[in-house]
Amino acid sequence: MPAPRRGHIETLQRTAMNAPSPELPAVRTTCPYCGVGCGLLARPDGYGGAAITGDPAHPANFGRICSKGSALGETLGLTERLLHPMLRQADGSLARVDWPDALDRVATGFERIRARHGPDALAFYLSGQLLTEDYYVANKLMKGFLGSSNVDTNSRLCMASSVAGHIRAFGADTVPGTYEDLDHADLLVLVGSNTAWCHPVLFQRMVENKRVRGAKIVVIDPRRTATAEDADLHLAIAPGMDVALFCGLLVYLADLCALDYRHIDAHTKGFENTLAQARAIAPDLASTARVTRLPRADVGRFFDLFRATPNTVTCFSQGVNQSAQGTDKVNAIINCHLASGRIGRRGQGPFSLTGQPNAMGGREVGGLANQLAAHMRFTPADIERVRRFWNAPGMAVREGAKAVQMFEAIARGRIKALWVMATNPAVSLPRARHVREALKTLDLFVVSENVRCNDTVGAGAHVLLPAAAWGEKDGTVTNSERRISRQRRFLPAAGEAKPDWWIVTQVARRMGFAEQFPYDCAAEIFREHAALSAFENDGRRDFDIGTLATISDESFDALDPVQWPLRAGETPQEKDRRFFMDGGFYTADHRARFIAPEPPAARVPTSRQFPFRLNTGRVRDQWHTMTRSGLSARLGTHTPEPFVEVHPADAKALDLADGDFAKVATRWGSCVLKVAVNEWQRRGCLFAPIHWSDATASTARVGDLVMPETDRYSGQPDAKATPASIAPVRFAFRGFALTRRPISPPPDTWWARVALARASGLLLATNEGPEVWRGHAPQMLGTELAEYIDQERGIYRAASFAAGELTGCLFIGAAETAPQWDAVKTLFAVETLTDEARRVLLSGRSADGFVSGGQIVCACFSVGMATIRAAIQAGAASAQAIGEALRAGTNCGSCLPELKRLLADTGLAANSAATALQPPARVSNDRARMPSATP
Repeated sequence: MPAPRRGHIETLQRTAMNAPSPELPAVRTTCPYCGVGCGLLARPDGYGGAAITGDPAHPANFGRICSKGSALGETLGLTERLLHPMLRQADGSLARVDWPDALDRVATGFERIRARHGPDALAFYLSGQLLTEDYYVANKLMKGFLGSSNVDTNSRLCMASSVAGHIRAFGADTVPGTYEDLDHADLLVLVGSNTAWCHPVLFQRMVENKRVRGAKIVVIDPRRTATAEDADLHLAIAPGMDVALFCGLLVYLADLCALDYRHIDAHTKGFENTLAQARAIAPDLASTARVTRLPRADVGRFFDLFRATPNTVTCFSQGVNQSAQGTDKVNAIINCHLASGRIGRRGQGPFSLTGQPNAMGGREVGGLANQLAAHMRFTPADIERVRRFWNAPGMAVREGAKAVQMFEAIARGRIKALWVMATNPAVSLPRARHVREALKTLDLFVVSENVRCNDTVGAGAHVLLPAAAWGEKDGTVTNSERRISRQRRFLPAAGEAKPDWWIVTQVARRMGFAEQFPYDCAAEIFREHAALSAFENDGRRDFDIGTLATISDESFDALDPVQWPLRAGETPQEKDRRFFMDGGFYTADHRARFIAPEPPAARVPTSRQFPFRLNTGRVRDQWHTMTRSGLSARLGTHTPEPFVEVHPADAKALDLADGDFAKVATRWGSCVLKVAVNEWQRRGCLFAPIHWSDATASTARVGDLVMPETDRYSGQPDAKATPASIAPVRFAFRGFALTRRPISPPPDTWWARVALARASGLLLATNEGPEVWRGHAPQMLGTELAEYIDQERGIYRAASFAAGELTGCLFIGAAETAPQWDAVKTLFAVETLTDEARRVLLSGRSADGFVSGGQIVCACFSVGMATIRAAIQAGAASAQAIGEALRAGTNCGSCLPELKRLLADTGLAANSAATALQPPARVSNDRARMPSATP
């Protein structure tokens, strides 16, 4: 047996009774993170773990994976897992029960509340982390048999505006293009998308196109993100002014007669009215520049590039969608593509980049409260069609409450029973603290999860149901280009965990619907899902995978990635899978609709009390609320602390320095975050990441700050423009604690928890001095301590040992000489410390082997800043040279902007980010294939 690693001891229980051979074959599966949908190869080690690499045969990534995907093997331990059903007791504690008791509690509770208060008192809140089969069964139960449409999903927070924009323009929620278009575009416009960090595999595909074919990249974003480092033009647009920019572009193209009037006349409707509205918003180039607060020359350059480049793809993501005017932003972009005929052809079109691995699959099965399954809506004909197909006696007949509305209805007492599956709304929703309080008022609160504790569970869940995790689940997901891929099981289920579809099916049977919920495997559900997509379709609906409705269990197990539509009788090779090459839109007259947007205006203005605009988003190496990615030691090293980004001029005016702390407050809540002063931030704006929660930091749940304003069409909340204030918070002392097992920090301490290899870390800030921490140390580390204290200099250090192994340490120092943990944490990776290392550990002097590579820059290969700087000093004068020496930047490429900045700091000219990558291999259809460069 190999030496234990983090999580190995716990994972042994997976296979203790029937351990397979460590020589297990690789399993083809799909990444559980973003909407790129990368194919993976998982090689189980026989002890509950697996080695993860990219799948060279998967058309979404051709073997390349990002830092998060490459670290998936580090997240498979059982330390944080929910392993058994649990019921809340009268004293507030949770007690283990068997599955029948838990399922009976859910079924009888929902039935009792429905009988007493009606179906609208029930709700499900789902997740883009669910598989399509899970999603399908949950929607079928609620909308077809419980009679309520109160089924929504955390995908409402990331792509609902794109859905609404597609439906308004195309008559259906259709993404027209494919990833291959990114290889053939001559102009790539990225709007509100930090693609280099949030969709890094796709971004490197774009960068490769730029290197090989000379494509231009334009980035439109108020912040200068890592994505802008490889852009030919960065437009630091004023927050919320995307509609004005694209209205200005439409007017510019019209005035230069650069529109495709044949396409407009043959395939669209509403152009004149939309152009008139665009002229009212942005009548000319100068007006566009003024309202967007951009240099006129830069606006003109962008407009000229768009006009002169037929092969243009405009990719948009959360910066567009997460807005109170998100749907209008989407339609303003689509308007420009419809008017210029740049849609449906290779290398052309608007392209929504979804955030979650199965956000698209959720849309296919009606996972949103305003949808029915198979891209049908709440029209009388569609309601009747789905009712007949399902043989559903209690079919819902109207739209339900969207996410923000849903939790407001819970707070008002209108919704009394809620089932949350695979998501953490007490962190991710706007006014997260309000959400948490609302959850405590429910008559029945059910959570299906694979972790035993998060902020949502902590809000008082009555029933906890252990759900199978990634690696244990089996089914399908659909990525941003409409490609269905298999997510395959390669590990046995932990404890008593079950697939989500199984859990819902068992509840449905207990509620009297056994005949309509006969499923025994995911393939049965998929076949029904495929059959519904083709039912009475005849080409009238875009989503159709009818050819898969009769797929056998064996063929389902072996299913290769396939892109829809795939109508009955078609095969994946028969035709181009793009939509709208020759019109054929899904409106009643088959014409696309131009949509006249409303003039852009902030929903909530700034004020003297809240003078800044707070923008929220992701960091490079973490995902959502970190219940998975936070378990990886590698991923925690790049950005270990929650922070707020501030422009230098704003920081100077407020007496904030880089590395200090600040209180960020809005009308809805406050957080204390570490300050990151960055000239790439826009003046008057703040940026804070969304990932930290009460489980991982003391006061960093940024969802508490976000306003509840939503887009009137999509219901998507505006997470990019909350009015906010920022003020300094002073801590006299800084430090860290490292232990073998997680510990709780003392009260009144700022802290952030970080996973480390063979250890757990706490970063600390405090106003309590050495003597106070000397009192805390025994509770944190144990009573057998080695200590060092310098009261005059404000230093306290303590360490605990067991059999020569370092088991814990606590370092506290004055803020101006804050102790660094980069070197100390390396000592936790060794079995026994040398005598010299033990002697110098507390003194702070250097010693052989007591070194650190510095803050991690390349998470894929764990390459630190100090190591990179040493390589530069040794002669590595380009990103390519650094990659050759250290491998940094040669996998997902998301660290390449930082490599370039380090080169610039030394006065060396960094090569283009693409030079760290190999030229693309070519496949028979001339697709630029991404080289495999996985760990």
